[in-house]
Amino acid sequence: MRRYLSYLIPNSSYHSQGLLLLRIIGGLMMVSNHGWGKITAGPEKWDRIGHALTDIIGFEFLSTFFGFMAAFSESVCALLIVFGLFTRPASILLMFTMFVASINHVIDGEMPELAIMYFAVTLVLILIGPGKFSLDYRYFSTLQN
Repeated sequence: MRRYLSYLIPNSSYHSQGLLLLRIIGGLMMVSNHGWGKITAGPEKWDRIGHALTDIIGFEFLSTFFGFMAAFSESVCALLIVFGLFTRPASILLMFTMFVASINHVIDGEMPELAIMYFAVTLVLILIGPGKFSLDYRYFSTLQN
């Protein structure tokens, strides 16, 4: 009976492989579909993107900065997530960006499925970490054998 139940219970040895797939697929999708175009677009685009946050909180003079930070998180932080380097700080920045994107979609009367999915991916990486197949594990883990 125990042998048959083993198919129903997740194998913990696949934990790091699953996190690797999550990081690679989620990070590359973010960079290619959202981040690259925004980070290379320049200050005019960053200003428009930044208004997503400054229209909510005020501080209109910071719209270019916030737009750059959104572009940075969707490109550079997403690449860091792919490689598993500084995964938690990069995920925090990207999660905040996806939170703001979700709010703006809701305000516009849209359902922010993709922003919520990226939010969930980054939340999982913050809570669980990048796994063994990451540069964080290689260089910063005290759990290595």
